[in-house]
Amino acid sequence: MKRYLTLIFFILSVVILIIGLQINQHWSSIASWGLAFISLIFATYYTKYIPNDKRDENEKNS
Repeated sequence: MKRYLTLIFFILSVVILIIGLQINQHWSSIASWGLAFISLIFATYYTKYIPNDKRDENEKNS
């Protein structure tokens, strides 16, 4: 499940930006960019759980 969190947080940031930029309030765009930035930070954090096929093949051949 952790390897899918990168994709989930990336899609969440896109959804936050779409919803936040359509609301025409003064602080909504600032808040939406902030939340999108935080979700992108989480997405980059969870990239370490994406399996690396090349590394697995090298370990099997060694």
